[in-house]
Parts: sequence; C-alpha cells; structure tokens
Amino acid sequence: MATSARNLKITAALLAGLAMSGCSTMDMGSNSAKTAATGSAGGANAEKANSQLEKCDAPLGTMAIIEDTSAPWYGILTGQYKLGSTVPVLKLLVQQSNCFVVVERGRGMTTMMGERSLQESGELRNRSNFGKGKMVAADYGLSPSITFTNNNAGGAGASVAGFIPGGFGSAIGALAGSMNSKEASTLLTVVDNRSGVQLAAAEGSATSMDFGALGRLIGNSSGGSLGGYSNTAEGKVIVAAFTDSYNNVVRAIRNYKQQTVAGGLGTGGNLSVQDDNDAPAPATKKTTRKKKK
Repeated sequence: MATSARNLKITAALLAGLAMSGCSTMDMGSNSAKTAATGSAGGANAEKANSQLEKCDAPLGTMAIIEDTSAPWYGILTGQYKLGSTVPVLKLLVQQSNCFVVVERGRGMTTMMGERSLQESGELRNRSNFGKGKMVAADYGLSPSITFTNNNAGGAGASVAGFIPGGFGSAIGALAGSMNSKEASTLLTVVDNRSGVQLAAAEGSATSMDFGALGRLIGNSSGGSLGGYSNTAEGKVIVAAFTDSYNNVVRAIRNYKQQTVAGGLGTGGNLSVQDDNDAPAPATKKTTRKKKK
C-alpha cells in the first residue's frame, strides 16, 4: 500500500512538472544552483562557507593561483564542457580557509600594471599612491589540473520504470534514461616560489548522480526517495573534486615536515652515477697538415 501511494505521488509530480513546463520562476540564492565552493570571503572572514572546508587559525603565507591554459585538461574543460577558468573557485576556497592570503597573478595583473602605467605617464592624481614597492610577493603558487572526468560513469534509468505501474512506466523510463553518474578527479600542487621546490600535492575526487530530465521534473517531490540526489552539472562535480583536493592540501601542510638532503638542496644529490665525478676529458688539439712545397 505504501509503495503504491509513493508511485502515485511520483506520477502526480511528473504530470505537474509537465503542466508547468512552460512556466519559469526565479529563485535567487537557490541551494540547487550552488556548488561545493559556496558563500563569500572578506579578508580573514568567511560567510556561509562549505562546512566541510578545512580551515587554518592563521595564514601561512601569500599564494598565487597559476593555471596552465595550454594543458590538455584545460582544453577539455573549456571546449567539451564549456566551463570557465578554475581560478575564481580556487581563490574563494583558499581565502575562506584562511590558510593563505591570495595575491593576483592572473588576468587581473593586466589591469594592475595598466594603472601603474597611467601613474608613470602622469595621468593619475598625485594622491593615487601607486608608487613602486607596493605589490606583495607570492610566497607560494597553487597549480590545478583535472586528471580525469567521466560524464557518464553508469546509467541508472532503466530501473526507475519498474517502480511505476501501468503505461506510465515506459514514459518515465524514457525520461529517466538520462540518469547517469558524473565523476571527476583533480590534482593541486603547491610550489615555493623562491626555491622552486614542490611543498605539497594532493588529489581529490567527487561523484554525483545526474537525474537529467526526470530530476528537473519531479525534483524532491518524491517523498524523500530522491532526497540524496540533485540535478548536478559537470561543473558542480569538478568544483567538489577541487574542494576535496584543497582539503587534502591543507591537511598535508598542517602536518608539513621539511625535506632535507645531506649536503644541501641542488648541490648534486646523493644518488651516484658511474663516472659522474670523473675529471673532464682533456681537450684534443687540432692537427694541421703541412702543405708540400
């Protein structure tokens, strides 16, 4: 009896969704549109940040986000998935965590240097205070990459039709055919800008279920049967994977232990190679033949 009532409720929600398909509503601040990187940050203060985001009591230094736009993953991100740069998302996560102070080294640098050029040309007011020595150095660089994404890791639509009795089963089964699991795996590396030494690297991953047309029609009206899922785009699962990566970075640096090499870094290393320390071979003298008279 309970199962029959639930099925009728799902069917009613589907029909209601079809009836309202020509209508539109605006829900500003909608939770369904948010990603794992949510809320805001102002200085050390963060508002409505993801409760699962790792945080620090005090910043460990300044950080620039360095994105390799020539890498293959970036071409897939912007071409196949039609998504933008990962930098704004990572900036929000880093500032909200209070583990690093974010400094601009991306496209915003063009504007920053343009203002300085205007100052040098005499176009800005005398009190603009754009003199030299104002810019803050980036102690560390954070580099993102997407190591794997799967837009359809496994369909689940066929089983839905079995829950719906009568002729509605095939119709809803067709709508549910777009149900699939989305997966993403990401990698973040932290590099010390003064020495070039990599300090930390962390992988992150996320998986979600996209209900496609069915999810958009019935939403959460199924009495909790779909409560653990939402209509999630590729971008949301990638953001979630980067959030997981950054959490792993914070955990790594929280337990950071400096690597040391006997003799000092970059002085040759301690892995021997045959004949590596041999003296260089003497230069050979060129011999010239005397011309016969």
